[in-house]
Amino acid sequence: MTSIPIFRTVADMRAQVQDWRTDGLSVGLVPTMGGLHAGHMALVKAAVKKADRVIATIFVNPTQFGAGEDLDSYPRTEDADVAMIAQAGGAGVFVPSVSEMYPEGFATRVEVDGLTNVLCGGTRPGHFNGVTQIVSKLLNQSQPDMAFFGEKDWQQLAVIRRMARDLDIPVQILGVATVRDEYGLALSSRNGYLSAAEIDVARQFNVILKKAAYAIGTGGIASEECNIAAEALLAAGFQKIDYIECRDSDSLEPVERLESQSCRIFGAAFLGKARLIDNHLVA
Repeated sequence: MTSIPIFRTVADMRAQVQDWRTDGLSVGLVPTMGGLHAGHMALVKAAVKKADRVIATIFVNPTQFGAGEDLDSYPRTEDADVAMIAQAGGAGVFVPSVSEMYPEGFATRVEVDGLTNVLCGGTRPGHFNGVTQIVSKLLNQSQPDMAFFGEKDWQQLAVIRRMARDLDIPVQILGVATVRDEYGLALSSRNGYLSAAEIDVARQFNVILKKAAYAIGTGGIASEECNIAAEALLAAGFQKIDYIECRDSDSLEPVERLESQSCRIFGAAFLGKARLIDNHLVA
């Protein structure tokens, strides 16, 4: 089995990156919270195609979990994760401790206004402050040429792009298309919380959102189609709808009718022990 170095400290990771830089190599970063699956491997493989060396990170970031969320139960499978990263072509893995990332006395926050007040930011207060805090640290610690994020978390991608632009962080932020199973369900670490019967229900999420996206794209009124989609999800077996909304792809401002802008339909819903998210382009 192919082995790759595991870095536990910022200093060790930076030393390796500096060696690659000295050799004239470009560096790609793939931040993850572990619990890896084929969707994460698509990020690593995309990075390997564009960068000479790729570092993936594994860190379950406590600052992006709210009270009562699944911080303690979030999947932690380091050995299997490292093996997958190596197989996908990664050149190293950064696996810091909480104390390495947030040493005693840590007191700095990174906030992006506007984009973080809606969708997941509206229903998970403080979540994106944790995301921008950890991603800004990872980008600064590794100083890559490019960093890769999945489009399933489209709002997160938009927030990180805005943060990098606003703070003049010299890293190209690249999105990678959502990886889905054969029935269209977006792959997620949280899918592991679902029973076999719940997986069958979860596979309706993609179908219902795509139907709504098509209806909006062919002249439907977004708010009406989102309400229809929410009712369909509940009828399919979802217990609670967090949100179903149509918004501009970049600004995340609400969209009622498709005009010249790029927009997407976004959904978050609860099923069993899992909160699932997905989104689709409206075209």
